[in-house]
Amino acid sequence: MLSLADRVVMISGANRGIGRAIAQRLAADGARVSLGARDLDALVAATSELDDDRVLRHHYDATEDGSDAAWLDATVAWGGGLAGLVNSAGVLESLTLDHGDEAALDHMFEVNVKAPFRLTRLALPHLRAAGEGRVVNLSSLSGIRIANDEVGYAMTKFAVTALSHATKRAGWDDGVRVTNLSPGFVNTDMPAALDADLDRSTVIQPEDLAHLVSAVMRLPNTAAVSQLNVACRLEPMI
Repeated sequence: MLSLADRVVMISGANRGIGRAIAQRLAADGARVSLGARDLDALVAATSELDDDRVLRHHYDATEDGSDAAWLDATVAWGGGLAGLVNSAGVLESLTLDHGDEAALDHMFEVNVKAPFRLTRLALPHLRAAGEGRVVNLSSLSGIRIANDEVGYAMTKFAVTALSHATKRAGWDDGVRVTNLSPGFVNTDMPAALDADLDRSTVIQPEDLAHLVSAVMRLPNTAAVSQLNVACRLEPMI
């Protein structure tokens, strides 16, 4: 297993939910974490327990032109390089074939697909240079199968799955390994917004996903996990 000690990892959407749990786990495992979020004050408050000497908190808005490049430049200047990228920021807006405005689809594609595409493009040269660069993209079981009517969200997550496997191809020869992390329902505000009666004790906990992210990022180049499905209920053939 590789060590995360002093490896610089960027994590988007780190002010809450899965992204925050990943930031806490990787920091506890020795990584130097660069955290990006739209609301910098909220990010500072949400990660106040982290050692300020080993964390960079930076404004990052997935819909703001140039925000990604500014964050990456600040990260490389702070850390001297880049060893990992976790694309965790995402949104869910209800859009089915029968109901919903197409503007919701545009917004989800902007945040869930185009933003990680742009950030990955910018980060890839640095990850290649690291020799053991790691990328984890937060997709979803909705990105590999259809189990409900939320077609808009599923379309974006299928696109994230494509981005993950394309990134794996692009960086493989230079030691870049990519994991497409596809969980079912997670105990965050996102699924709760769709199902007010959701029993949070029966779904995946963000901390469990964070442990998995740490594990795949520490695997050697010869043991890559390109697709990681995590279910909280029976999923035939998954």
